[in-house]
Amino acid sequence: MDADFSYKKETDTIIGSAFDVLNEIGHGFHEKPYENSLVVEFGYRNIPFLQQPRYPLIYRGVQVSEYVPDLIAFGLVIVDTKVIERITDHEIGQMLNYLRITGLPVGLILNFKNAKLEFRRVVATAQNFIRRKAP
Repeated sequence: MDADFSYKKETDTIIGSAFDVLNEIGHGFHEKPYENSLVVEFGYRNIPFLQQPRYPLIYRGVQVSEYVPDLIAFGLVIVDTKVIERITDHEIGQMLNYLRITGLPVGLILNFKNAKLEFRRVVATAQNFIRRKAP
């Protein structure tokens, strides 16, 4: 997933913003201060974004819920702020579902738990979305 550097310029700019946020306010707060700080930083960097847009979750043609991402940057990248021990396959799997629901090409998981920013770039590919039949 991370080997594909689609939208590298955009994701590098977002990651740079996250580093600036972490360096300024520190680590270990809840997720919302980091999301809101990224909004401020995106404004300073003239990064186009949406905060908490809504996407319908459809099952058999019926909207059963909705997905509300933290941020969408550049109209391309889901930005998911986290404060967790570490990014695991669980978070990567969630991001793949988010990409499928939104139709967006790339997501960034940003973990502000520790003094060193942890991040993962997740790219939507056709192979990610092939439904496998049970054996």
